[in-house]
Amino acid sequence: MVDRSAIGLTLEPFTVRAETGRLRFFAQAIGEENPIFVDEVAARAAGHDGLPLPPTFLFTMELDGPDPFGLFHRLGIDMGRLLHGEQSFAYHRVAHAGEALTFTQRVADVFDKKGGALTFVVRETAVTDAAGGPVADLTTVLVVRNPGLKEVR
Repeated sequence: MVDRSAIGLTLEPFTVRAETGRLRFFAQAIGEENPIFVDEVAARAAGHDGLPLPPTFLFTMELDGPDPFGLFHRLGIDMGRLLHGEQSFAYHRVAHAGEALTFTQRVADVFDKKGGALTFVVRETAVTDAAGGPVADLTTVLVVRNPGLKEVR
């Protein structure tokens, strides 16, 4: 089980650059057909400064940090008992290829369900640009299965 004292824990921010080649590959992998995500000319014609990041690409960039599983290790979470429960995004503006974005992760909540058989960890990540302006807020809900605890009905 994850200790509720983890609520408020903030990890060291890290910065990742949005690379054009990875954006194009990601757009292809998810079946994105809008040319603004792969063609600079189409993106600029649509009013963008360059290739815009596809909507869920920030989640991929978050995994590019120096230790993508550092939070789990710090909280003592066994990766074999970890499930991805939910992911949501609140955008403040569109980010583009070439931008350096900073990710600041914080444990927003820890709570149990099913009599402690499941622990939920809510991680919030603030994404900012080089000037410190807000780009997006990411929320991830992780579910930890706790062995040996039976559901209370």
